[in-house]
Amino acid sequence: MARAFAKISFTPDVQAVQTEMGSRMAYRAAELGVAEEMALGAAEQAFIAERDSFYQATVSQTGWPYVQHRGGPVGFLKVLDDRTIGYADFSGNRQYISVGNLRGDDRVSLLLMDYPQRRRLKIWGRARAVDERTEPALLAKLESPDFRAPVERGIVIQVEAFDWNCPKYITPRYSRNEVESLLVQARHQQPAEAARQAPGVLGNGALPLTIAGIRQLTPRIRAYELRHADGEPLPDYRAGAHIRVPIELANGSVTSRAYSLTDAPDDPDCYRIAVLRMDASEGGSSALHDGWQLGTRINVDAPDNYFSLHDDGRPALLIAGGIGITPIKAMAEALTTRGVDFQLHYAGRAPEQMAFVEDLQRHLPNRCRFYFSQVPTPTRLDVSALLGNVSADTVIYVCGPTRLIDSVRQTARRLGIAEQRVQFESFI
Repeated sequence: MARAFAKISFTPDVQAVQTEMGSRMAYRAAELGVAEEMALGAAEQAFIAERDSFYQATVSQTGWPYVQHRGGPVGFLKVLDDRTIGYADFSGNRQYISVGNLRGDDRVSLLLMDYPQRRRLKIWGRARAVDERTEPALLAKLESPDFRAPVERGIVIQVEAFDWNCPKYITPRYSRNEVESLLVQARHQQPAEAARQAPGVLGNGALPLTIAGIRQLTPRIRAYELRHADGEPLPDYRAGAHIRVPIELANGSVTSRAYSLTDAPDDPDCYRIAVLRMDASEGGSSALHDGWQLGTRINVDAPDNYFSLHDDGRPALLIAGGIGITPIKAMAEALTTRGVDFQLHYAGRAPEQMAFVEDLQRHLPNRCRFYFSQVPTPTRLDVSALLGNVSADTVIYVCGPTRLIDSVRQTARRLGIAEQRVQFESFI
């Protein structure tokens, strides 16, 4: 979370409620962070360019907020530079409420939605109107040549802050073009693939689940959203928990694999897991990637937990390697909600191969550090230095490859850190 966002949003009244609800300590760090140079990064610019609508809030002379939908062709909201965005304002019902509000107060707040991928970006800025008479060249940059709706003016927004919201409670929705694209893909499935997707339920557990959402996190990691097949609330769990799911292999036999629940346990209607495809392994992950589709039904047992997060106020050191980030992410979210101090260190090959890097950078920028081994300038996770600086009551959690876990455990023993303060779970 950026300091600019906190400066605008965390007013004294907001801070008071945060204190009452126990989240003040977690958000205090954002206000005390180093003042950043406000600029839209590559991820934000790409997200903006892909939108065909957004919601915009302005403030009236009487202090009332006014929210209006703005729509157009994909890309009609344009990035002019890394601090400026703008759009052509098409002729509408001629009430001119937003335009009128901007004459008295130039502050705006935008909410940009990606419903299929369950993402949303909030932008704060100061807006001004431009027209053909005063700034024709700038207005021309905002127009979409292939869109024939009449343009009345342009709105140019100087960005002052932005922030990414978490995906929880965003119901996936699809445009007509997206639905048609999915139908085309379905019609072209090979017979063998269609046979694998034939109606049927795998597993003997007492908990019936349906695959309700699929998201490609990296080229080899896919996230799955699982909901109760009958729409009922799901059993509770604690951060660090996993579920064991049934998988039909290519030879027709059925096996099972355990996958950590990736989100803090605050959504009673949904479980989320992330699966790394490992083609050189026994085939469970690749069979899951190939076989699980929207609507796939499975029966599982309730979540189990051999890697449980402590429930007191002691600080935590979270260490993740590769796909081992899955339970660690849930722990970080749970600790944030509880207002417990923690630091997260996440190592992998490169950002594009690691799950949740962007999410963690956006939501926990002052608590996360990343290490990349296969980039032009590699960075190395120094376990000795990390453990040598923890307080005497810090609880250490590590999840990832065996070599990472062994390094943390051996270093802890050498430094005299009690074994019960080091919790681990292995991901081969």
